[in-house]
Amino acid sequence: MSDEIKNGEGTALTSNFILDFIDEDLKEGVYDHVQTRFPPEPNGYLHIGHAKAICIDFATAEKYGGKCNLRLDDTNPVKEDTEYVDAIEEDIKWLGFHWDNVYYASDYFDFLYECALKLIDKGLAYVDESSADEIREMRGTLTEPGVNSPYRSRPIEETRDLFRRMTEGEFDNGAMVLRAKIDMSSSNLNMRDPVIYRIMKAHHHRTGDKWCVYPMYDFAHPLSDAKEGVTHSLCSLEFENHRPLYNWVLEALDIKNPPRQIEFARMNVNYTLTSKRKCLKLVNDGLVSGWDDPRMPTLCGLRRRGYPAEAVRAFVDKIGVSKAYSVIDYALLESCVRDNLNENADRAMAVLRPLKVIIDNYPENKTEEIYIDINPSKPEKGKRAVTFSREIFIEQDDFMLDPPGKYFRLCPQKEVRLKGAYYIKYASHETDENGNITAVHCTYDPESYGGDTKDGRKVKGTLHWVDANNCINAEVRLYDRLFNVPNPSDEEGVTSFADNLNPDSLKILNGCKLDKSLDGVKAGDTFQFMRQGYFCVDTDSTADRLVFNRTVALKDSFAKKA
Repeated sequence: MSDEIKNGEGTALTSNFILDFIDEDLKEGVYDHVQTRFPPEPNGYLHIGHAKAICIDFATAEKYGGKCNLRLDDTNPVKEDTEYVDAIEEDIKWLGFHWDNVYYASDYFDFLYECALKLIDKGLAYVDESSADEIREMRGTLTEPGVNSPYRSRPIEETRDLFRRMTEGEFDNGAMVLRAKIDMSSSNLNMRDPVIYRIMKAHHHRTGDKWCVYPMYDFAHPLSDAKEGVTHSLCSLEFENHRPLYNWVLEALDIKNPPRQIEFARMNVNYTLTSKRKCLKLVNDGLVSGWDDPRMPTLCGLRRRGYPAEAVRAFVDKIGVSKAYSVIDYALLESCVRDNLNENADRAMAVLRPLKVIIDNYPENKTEEIYIDINPSKPEKGKRAVTFSREIFIEQDDFMLDPPGKYFRLCPQKEVRLKGAYYIKYASHETDENGNITAVHCTYDPESYGGDTKDGRKVKGTLHWVDANNCINAEVRLYDRLFNVPNPSDEEGVTSFADNLNPDSLKILNGCKLDKSLDGVKAGDTFQFMRQGYFCVDTDSTADRLVFNRTVALKDSFAKKA
């Protein structure tokens, strides 16, 4: 890539309009350094959409040798919690980024309060006793100007006194608010005397009960940026219409060297949700097991499912930075995951739906070692020894008595190769009282070890297998996309989630047979199960009960099913 920069963890950032703006600012001497911030509200878990903002904020700062701080915008104590703070920090670290400092908007509550008093003293703010519905009505519409509040001309001293009494807890929630006095006829609705402080008698996770008034985001955000010395405030595109208010706050308070807000298009991915509110509804309605359900778009969900952080960063890099609205195909994210795991995941053999095969002419008491590549992409890792004996397991789907055409697996008419071992062919089978096949008897060619025979014959089918006498049991969870519609948010809103769920988003298989070498793996370990897909050890795993999650199939089959 031209003009590409990378951070220490390998994230690439290609030249884009944000960098162009910054280059211009540095050239003209507007700033002599670059400082950014990532400012999530701690009211939920970060999702795949946040990954784009994280990469942009941190990589931009790193390109210019600057700083990127983490700031928790905790101005709404009703929805915020330390649980979310801890999760946000963990997710950023998992993605491979490191902040210079951790700040909270609540660090600046005293400063923000003083700023509000300055606006009052300048005649640029007033206390409004109108109800929320009345304020909404007075605001007007996109085609009609707003109407001045009857409290807009309230004297400065009266406003100051009321704001003090609001702060001291004299009034109930919703009794009054502090509004900026800007322009009720502005074409931008955000400039029509926005609320900048409201009464909220709630316990704050950091400040406790010290405050019963809290600043609104549009007021706290620019001032927090300024307080920290942020030079470039990088935001998603929905804040573009808020930029005039951002600038107005800074100008009205005579902030020196104010930060510059620059907006970029947010990440929208089909077949999923990128909204904290809607993700919370999935959790609260019990449609998923929690925020870290491997089907969730949350970063902790992706991590639990086995998505490598490097693959997520590669996905963000491929999308690029633009101002144009677009919806990204989820298949692109899965492709990035496959590319990464194909390169890095060790191989193993696992039979998810086992069918016993008895090799009649193999010595009953014999066991031998078969060697398979640990990772073909990394030959330096060598080979893994697995045992082979008279009884093995293969997949149920790998045997048919009456197969269709172009079936190259085990059947009465065809010989097949066992991965790394021998050629086998069908001899007979056993059934239960219902006629279900319970075991298949075969014979093997002792001269075919490794896939070569003296007569040079070749077979088209190669099966994976597990030694029935030396294997471990596991639960395997087959995950797929949570929704079966491309745009679940647009399907009649949040109440339709249940109707739009993919019924095959989770299948649980018990009694799966895994290569004995997987005994002792730990949560987060990732493997390619040959011919199956990529799997990782789930956090539910214990020494006595192995649980694997399917991270992604070997190829995309979702579109064919949809």
